[in-house]
Amino acid sequence: MNEIQEIIDLITAFRDERNWEQFHNAKDLAIALSIEAAELNEIFLWKTPDQAMESNREDIADELADVLVYAFYLAKKFNFDIKEIIHQKMKKNALKYPVEKARNLATKYNQL
Repeated sequence: MNEIQEIIDLITAFRDERNWEQFHNAKDLAIALSIEAAELNEIFLWKTPDQAMESNREDIADELADVLVYAFYLAKKFNFDIKEIIHQKMKKNALKYPVEKARNLATKYNQL
């Protein structure tokens, strides 16, 4: 079994033991993911990245885990193969952001 499937099995077992799948429709999972991402952002608010990391490393890990859990639940809801959708997205990004145009730039693809 691959590591991604192990994670999916772990979080699915946790959810199923509590009978929470009934609450996990796509809309609410997407909203929950967004809320957890906002909680992750909040850790960095009004701090430099170094300041946030110094005092909040565990909180950052916890909030990032929450974001990933909801993302994995949403992928499972749509029967997406996580490895496959990431590979496909990276192919699309490679076309949008060719190395020769994007290297060392933090510019959106349509402004390269």
